[in-house]
Amino acid sequence: MLSIEDLALLEAIRETGSLSRAAAHLGKAPSTVSYAARQLEERFDALLFDRRRYRLQLTPAGELLVNEAARLMQDVSRLTQRVQQVANGWESRLWIVTDELLEFETLMPVIHEFDALGSGVPLRITQEVLRGVWEALREGRADLIIGATNEPPAIPSLRWMQLGEMEWVFAVSPKHPLAKAREPVSRAEVARHRAIVVADSSRSSEGSTYGVSGGQPMLAVPTMRAKILAQCDGLGVGWLPRHRVGSLLKSGALIEKQMADPREPNVLYAGWRGDHDGRALDWWLEKLKQSYLATKLVQGSDRFV
Repeated sequence: MLSIEDLALLEAIRETGSLSRAAAHLGKAPSTVSYAARQLEERFDALLFDRRRYRLQLTPAGELLVNEAARLMQDVSRLTQRVQQVANGWESRLWIVTDELLEFETLMPVIHEFDALGSGVPLRITQEVLRGVWEALREGRADLIIGATNEPPAIPSLRWMQLGEMEWVFAVSPKHPLAKAREPVSRAEVARHRAIVVADSSRSSEGSTYGVSGGQPMLAVPTMRAKILAQCDGLGVGWLPRHRVGSLLKSGALIEKQMADPREPNVLYAGWRGDHDGRALDWWLEKLKQSYLATKLVQGSDRFV
C-alpha cells in the first residue's frame, strides 16, 4: 500500500519532470527524493521513472501506479469518512421509496434541508407502485417508505404513521364516449370501456388495481403521468388524483364525471422498520410529522408536468 508521502512524490515528479524540482516542490533534499524514488522501484520491482530524457517522466507502469494509488487513497478517505459517520450515529446510506403518486418535486425542499446538515449520508430515492411500496420495506429495499396507499401489511417490527388523505376524480377526455354519458355514471357503463391503470410494481404477487370491474379491458402503464396522458388522449378512463389534474380539468383537457359509486379518498402512509434506526431516519421522520410537509405531499401541486 502506498503512503500519502509516496503518492505526493509520484505526483510531484509527474508535474515537475525533475527530481530536483520535485524536491523543491516537496520541501525536501534532492538526495532524499532520489532515494525514495529508487525505494519505490525496488518495492514494486518495476521501472517507474524514465530517466533517458531531459525531462523525467513516469513510465507506463509508473502512470498506472500513480493513477491506481490515487483512486485507492480516495477510497480509503471515503471509507474513513463513512466509518466516522456511522460511529456518530448516522447511517452509511438512507434508501427512501415513495409511491409513484407523489411528485418528486415535493421532496426537493426537504432534500435541501437535509443536505444542509452536512451529515455525509447519501440518499437513494426510488419509486414503487401500490403493493410494491410496502414490499420494498419488507424485502429490505427501503429504509423509509412515503405515500403508501394501501393499509400497512404484517411486517416484522413495522412502524407507520398516517400522512393524510388523497382525493380522486373520475376524468375522461372530451373526445371519449363517456364524456357525454348521463350522470351519475354507473359502474356497468364504465365497465364497457377500457380502464387505464398504473401497473403494480409488486414482485411477489400479481399486484392490485383500484376502480376496475371484473372483465373490464385494461391498459397498464408505468407511471401516473403516463396514465394521465393516456386518459387525456382518450385511450381509456379511470380515477386520477385530483391534485395532479386540477389544471387539466380547468382547461377542459379532462372532464370530471359524477359517478354512481364515488371512490373514497386514500389514506397515505409512511412506514419504516422499528429495528432499524439512525439519525438520518429520525430526521426524516420528524419532518414527516410536520403538518405542512404532510399536507404538501398529499396535495402536491395543481400542475401537470
